[in-house]
Amino acid sequence: MSPVVFLVTLLLSVPIAIVLGVTAIWYIWESGNTILFDSFAQKMFAGLENYGLLAIPLFMLTGELMNEGGMTRRLVALARVFVGGFRGGLAYINLLANMFMAAIIGSATAQIAVMSRAMVPAMKDEGYDEGFAAATTAAGGLLAPVIPPSMMFVIFGVLAQVPIGEMFIAGIIPGLLLAVSFALVITLIGWVQQFPKGEWLSRREAFSALISALPAMLVPVAIIGGILFGVATPTESAAIASLIAFLVGWLMYRDLDPRKLGEMFFRTAANASMILFMIAAASVFGWVIIYEELPQRLAGLITAITSDPFMFLLIVNLSLLLVGMVIDGIAAIILITPILLPIATGSYDISPYQFGVVICLNLVLGLLTPPVGIGLYIASSMSGAKPGAILKSLWPFLLAVAAVLGLLSYFPILSTFLI
Repeated sequence: MSPVVFLVTLLLSVPIAIVLGVTAIWYIWESGNTILFDSFAQKMFAGLENYGLLAIPLFMLTGELMNEGGMTRRLVALARVFVGGFRGGLAYINLLANMFMAAIIGSATAQIAVMSRAMVPAMKDEGYDEGFAAATTAAGGLLAPVIPPSMMFVIFGVLAQVPIGEMFIAGIIPGLLLAVSFALVITLIGWVQQFPKGEWLSRREAFSALISALPAMLVPVAIIGGILFGVATPTESAAIASLIAFLVGWLMYRDLDPRKLGEMFFRTAANASMILFMIAAASVFGWVIIYEELPQRLAGLITAITSDPFMFLLIVNLSLLLVGMVIDGIAAIILITPILLPIATGSYDISPYQFGVVICLNLVLGLLTPPVGIGLYIASSMSGAKPGAILKSLWPFLLAVAAVLGLLSYFPILSTFLI
């Protein structure tokens, strides 16, 4: 009966955290093991009792501070210095600026919202198709869950009990690979559609943009550098980055009004609490997974089909593409990691880092694919472009993601080389 309760509540669009909690309560009552009710609240709290989870609100706060502090605008200007002169320069600027923002925000939805406001109007003014401009921005948002710091990597690291810092490092090569594939897509489309020619900035303008953006670049340097060189944990790096973002936006750029801190703290707390509540609910849902032996049953089913790790990952990829279409990526990663990870590592000897990178990138595709496709609708509402027009221009980017997923599934060294 518990699977029925789970599916019915899910199809009724009940929030995933409530779905997990209600299913766990129903299972405990149905199984007669009611003594578990005595430790229900304690189990939920234990799911949050992890130092690494503190990085989630801190990275969210860093993104809020950067938006209010005018750093996004300066990073876009910096991207213009490096790629603005190519044909279709604004499309490359969009992509490069998304890479900069991915190294700061760590959330695809937040990044799509911010960059849609910043880039789509500018691209429309220079003659780009509105749907393509929004599609490029939305695709750039897919870099956020792969290029460190990634909120999904934080959650996966906690659930998989692997070091979050090493999980971040595992995402560097896949993130760069994804960015290169997007650049190739822009180049090919530019040849076909004859994008407008870009203009290189003068030396004085380029130097001015570079100097102006240097303080903003301290934020990704603090995050990635601190983790790479072992100076700070991801949580400590997030705290340092938020402090830098506040000081730079307030004292150097003078765009950040300290009186708005209360609003930013409230938005950060509200957004972070939804994710943390899902993790707490997933902790009690773990009882259902354990007592029903779901990983063992699924492992028996899949190993009967194939013993090849690559084929296993292909099956997982195809399954998760469907899951990601109807369930939010963060909710899906909380739900499926405890079930699939033991099979990947135990039955197929797949590195948890490779598995984490593959499923995080796969699940975030659901942001841009109907019927849910929240990233698609965010890009539409922020840019004014119709979802259909965006989707029409988005499919080459989605094919590029599929190709990268295939490479990451076949070559584990792409995820594990730097660790």
